[in-house]
Amino acid sequence: MGETVRTLAYGSWPSPIDAALAATHDGHPEWVGFVGDEVWWTEPRPTEGGRRTLVRRRAEGMEDSVLPAPWNVRSRVVEYGGQPWAGVLVDGRPLVVFVDFADQRLYRYDEGGEPRPLTPVSAVGGGLRWAEPQVRLELGEVWCVLEEFTGEGPTDVRRVLAAVPLNGSAAEDRNAVRELTDDRHRFVTGPRISPDGRRTAWLAWDHPRMPWDGTELLVADVGADGTLGSPRAVAGGPEESIAQVDWAFDGRLLYVSDRGGWWNLYRDGDPLCPRDEEFGGPLWKPGLRWFAPLEGGLVAVVHGRGPTALGVLDPETGEIVDAAGPWTEFEPTLAVYGERIVAVGASPRSAHEVVELDTCTGRARVIGAEHDDAVDPAYYPEPQIRTFTGPAGDEIHAHVYPPHNPGCVAPAHTPPPFVVWAHGGPTGRAPLVLDLAIAYFTSRGIGVAEVNYGGSTGYGREYRNRLREQWGVVDVEDCAAVALALADEGTADRDRLAIRGGSAGGWTAAASLTTTDVYACGTILYPILDLAGWGAGETHDLESRYLETLVGPLAEVPARYAERSPAVHADRLTVPFLLLQGLDDVICPPAQCERFLARMEGRRVPHAYIAFEGEGHGFRRAETMIRVLESELSLYAQAFGLNPPGVPKLELTK
Repeated sequence: MGETVRTLAYGSWPSPIDAALAATHDGHPEWVGFVGDEVWWTEPRPTEGGRRTLVRRRAEGMEDSVLPAPWNVRSRVVEYGGQPWAGVLVDGRPLVVFVDFADQRLYRYDEGGEPRPLTPVSAVGGGLRWAEPQVRLELGEVWCVLEEFTGEGPTDVRRVLAAVPLNGSAAEDRNAVRELTDDRHRFVTGPRISPDGRRTAWLAWDHPRMPWDGTELLVADVGADGTLGSPRAVAGGPEESIAQVDWAFDGRLLYVSDRGGWWNLYRDGDPLCPRDEEFGGPLWKPGLRWFAPLEGGLVAVVHGRGPTALGVLDPETGEIVDAAGPWTEFEPTLAVYGERIVAVGASPRSAHEVVELDTCTGRARVIGAEHDDAVDPAYYPEPQIRTFTGPAGDEIHAHVYPPHNPGCVAPAHTPPPFVVWAHGGPTGRAPLVLDLAIAYFTSRGIGVAEVNYGGSTGYGREYRNRLREQWGVVDVEDCAAVALALADEGTADRDRLAIRGGSAGGWTAAASLTTTDVYACGTILYPILDLAGWGAGETHDLESRYLETLVGPLAEVPARYAERSPAVHADRLTVPFLLLQGLDDVICPPAQCERFLARMEGRRVPHAYIAFEGEGHGFRRAETMIRVLESELSLYAQAFGLNPPGVPKLELTK
């Protein structure tokens, strides 16, 4: 006999997916690479203070965490980080260099030994930081990106390509670091060295551009002594975004450019597979890889329109053969060795896994971080890929996750509460993957709609550019359009709609609550709330001029900055809200929340503000994430009149 299905009100369904389970499954493997023929990658440890460890998969299939706590393999270059490690074999044994989060020094790890620092600590500002290391044994150096603070301000910083001695001579001596380039460009990615070692290529861009607006592809000759000749620009410009560059094994230059409206792959300037889909994405972190050349001439590619697939491209025919398997999304991290490709893939039924594709056999298999169903997958949400119409007739892409629980149904003719999720960035996208934080709500009878509003990536440059000077307008309108469409069709309860988001999504959530009457409550995580303050020195260097494209130049349109800022219009907010903030956040600092709350004083709007010590931009500790999810659910319970079992009540103040 089957289990009895109970009829219970939405929001009161019992679920095995508790906040602790969702927290321990937060994060995913990143930065895959080969050391010899072994696959290595970084992996989160939420229950170990949120650190990231380095994992090694031995030839026999065993996985080892190479570095014990408290080692934390994570760079802070451009604050979001970048490729934090690289490794080679020396006499058959691994030699790995990595960045430790605590001091941002570059370390050398030899198998069987203790990590030894290769770079010094700087007392100036944010110090010395490193990303995209490449071990060059023939020179006895590590080539990488150096980010160096020159003062105490967040924009007192320079970036160059640099060479660090492998012998440790620079550990106490900044002058022993050899700079490969000057600092004429504000931002650079790590050098990609040609197969013959005689040329190197990298990307550069300058304020006020972001890398998805316009970048330059630079090439320089490499001397026998490892010095670089004068760089020359071979592609790119103010309105052409090049997301990645590398060399084919025959020495021809490969790169991803959006000059045709979509990020497509080019070889020496010629398109290899022109399609209305993306073969690249937003370069938020130096070292992201959407393609990797194979020795035989084929190219591994992560590509798609919206969700992404892992494929093998034949540059001579333009044909792509995609890996067979359940994965609907691949991360921008790739590594190749011989005919083997390693990537990180996920699906709505599985978390992110390390996947290996053998191009000889065509077989794809999971080789690391294998998904393990911690609960019956019958409780997982079932996404619907939807396209809605915005107020101006534009398409809006979204993933809709209706309430889903195999043991429960709601009384007939009662639409469920729904929460609209606005992703961060805002130049980014909500991936089509299993997220137990979403399952935490859907399995209790609360729907979730992830909106890839205008400005999101994955749908071409024109879709991305919809947000230019329209941030706080298009994103707000698109989220509202999806919420109201779901209510109009009976999928959602019009009186029980909420919005939530973090970072730029926190901005969209707050702006939605202060400019629309669509939502009954909202959850705002580590947000931007005051444009003028954020754009005038409160944030980090990478995004310090971002608002010039998202809103417009402050000097030219100061009224626009005030008109769109939730902090300026706190008096318009009339519904309950939850505000969550990390006290160590340098991207969206706590001052933003504090000014917003000061303007809410005396307004008698029910709300809660929770600030977390030791957390930065994006929460990483299991105990933090547990409290976040439980507090969020309690907010919805109080605003929507729900009765979720076993959830601590969030105290709302007025």
